Amino acid sequence: MYIEVILPVPLADTFTYFVPPECEAQIVIGGLVSVPFGKNQLHTGVVAEIRKDVPEKLDKIKPVDAILSEGAAVLSTQLRFWEWLSQYYLCNIGEIFKAALPPAFIEKGLLHQFRSKNLSPLSPLSPLRLLSPLQQQAYNEIKSAFLTKEVCLLHGVTSSGKTEIYMHLIQDTFNQGKQVLYLLPEIALTTQITSRLQQFFGEKMSVYHSKINHHERKNSWENHCPMILGVRSSVFLPFRDLGLVIVDEEHEPSYKQQDPAPRYHARNAAIVLASLHGAKTVLGSATPSVESFHNAQTGKYGYVRLDKRFVGAGSARPENKELPEIIPVDVKELRRKKQMKTIFSPLLIERMQETLAKGEQVLLFQNRRGFALSVVCKICDWTPKCRCCDISLTYHKAPAKAGILSCHYCGRSYQLPKECPECGSTDLKPIGYGTEKVEEEIRTLFPEVPVDRLDTDTAKTKKSLEDIISRFESGQTQILIGTQMISKGLDFEKVSLVGILNADALMNFPDFRAYERAYQLMSQVAGRAGRRKTPGEVILQTSHPEHPLIQLVLQQNYEGMYDMQMEERELFKYPPVFRLIEITLKHRKDEILRELSAVYAGLLREKLGDRVVGPDKPAVGKVQNLYIRKILLKIETAASLAALREILEQTQAQIHSNPAYRYVLLQYDVDPV
Repeated sequence: MYIEVILPVPLADTFTYFVPPECEAQIVIGGLVSVPFGKNQLHTGVVAEIRKDVPEKLDKIKPVDAILSEGAAVLSTQLRFWEWLSQYYLCNIGEIFKAALPPAFIEKGLLHQFRSKNLSPLSPLSPLRLLSPLQQQAYNEIKSAFLTKEVCLLHGVTSSGKTEIYMHLIQDTFNQGKQVLYLLPEIALTTQITSRLQQFFGEKMSVYHSKINHHERKNSWENHCPMILGVRSSVFLPFRDLGLVIVDEEHEPSYKQQDPAPRYHARNAAIVLASLHGAKTVLGSATPSVESFHNAQTGKYGYVRLDKRFVGAGSARPENKELPEIIPVDVKELRRKKQMKTIFSPLLIERMQETLAKGEQVLLFQNRRGFALSVVCKICDWTPKCRCCDISLTYHKAPAKAGILSCHYCGRSYQLPKECPECGSTDLKPIGYGTEKVEEEIRTLFPEVPVDRLDTDTAKTKKSLEDIISRFESGQTQILIGTQMISKGLDFEKVSLVGILNADALMNFPDFRAYERAYQLMSQVAGRAGRRKTPGEVILQTSHPEHPLIQLVLQQNYEGMYDMQMEERELFKYPPVFRLIEITLKHRKDEILRELSAVYAGLLREKLGDRVVGPDKPAVGKVQNLYIRKILLKIETAASLAALREILEQTQAQIHSNPAYRYVLLQYDVDPV
């Protein structure tokens, strides 16, 4: 007997092995085997196929070393899902295997046959709350949409009570004896929502993300849990009876895996996973992605709108609560009049004082961590750059990183020089500002007020993240400063004031999605204010209050933003009208990379014509000592991805056949964000 085995390596899709006769009875599709690979190394692999034919080159085929699982450890649905991911995202199935199973699982003997739990409906710890009339209407519309559609977009304004609707849909799914996958974009959100869901669903729920320990991950894999609450990697868990997938905050770019491969989008992957199980999918957002809203507008998805806020049970007016008022502040005019003495406008300082005096809380949003964006010499304009990446270093001043210049691409750190290496001047000044600088100024303005900062510098562990959120939730902290981490669906009862400190920086990215992202971020951050009985207010600081996008944010006009974006995207062939594939080429020598990227683009143009854009040098042209060029493919959405994959594989083979280009690294990113 011969079998095809998937190994966790980024090479060919499968490898052929011989099964000794005494082991044949134990071989099943999806079973785990230990096989020799490379020089005297044993790897754990998954049986993908039992071959009926005898392969060629028998002398090179090695025997299986051991059988590691009784029966299938990877379910047939999972294997079909892996195959789809591999085909769609232009990567090898071994890369999917490596991403799907955490490293400890791949070690010999750690993954066993799954234990099955009884999925019969259990009584929740607390009865679900009754839905408000508007929530009930939205729930009914979702159930109705599911009669004809596989996917439904729930477009509900911030604090409209989408989670309550999800809980009723979850209970319906449990009543059918089926499982639920509840996806969130950030670990920070799992921390907050877990306690909300556990009071209703108790041990029926398991949490899965990168910061839980190996034992907890193993339990999630081996136990047939009714509901998984997790981030993007949760799509790889072994579901047997999946009935419902919820993708909350579906617009969030953090659903997209960047590095390493597979560069999958968890929202899109979850929709396919649901379809493989015959399950339904709910996408929820106050600011849907342009792609999802387009699918709803064209009838591909069901669409349900919930456009009133929900105050909560026991309120005299549980619905029709107004969205927070957004007040623009022209900081350019304030600077011209010399009235802008700090990062904060006089109006924002005044409103913070009033809010704190009432015992309410303040959120301040600055989408850049660190103390300053960089440091510059006042004499010669020298700016420190990373030795390994083509990027300016960010200045960190906090005690843990005192006087450190940090590269946010490769993570290397450098000491801040005492003098300029170019001209010898000691006059080095920070330029721009990040969350660290905001925190310093807030502590100066409000020395008696408890302040916290939420960014990737302060929330490095699960515990530190939970502590920051817990302190703010309980009222121990009165002002929370944060990056986009604070925009992602967090629910704080006493926040009545939000400050958006630099709206313009959000829009000024060389990216076709910049305006969509800026709108989403500003709207989502604004939505953290006034979520209960306290009225909310947002101070939006900008140098361009008349900018069309700023005006749409002030009006909270999502449809206006969508129409503006669709007009541009149809004109310039961007999603959702066209599919994008970004090809990244990397090499240690810039001159070789420049030459080969031109050759590669030329070969592609012979077959794809003007669908090929580039090669171009990106804004950051070197990372970790590798120079970078990018080629963009704009492909019609109806085009065959299988045919395109064949063209790309043939072209890559042509490139690698040239000895001068052998060491180029090629990466494909389908639907980049």
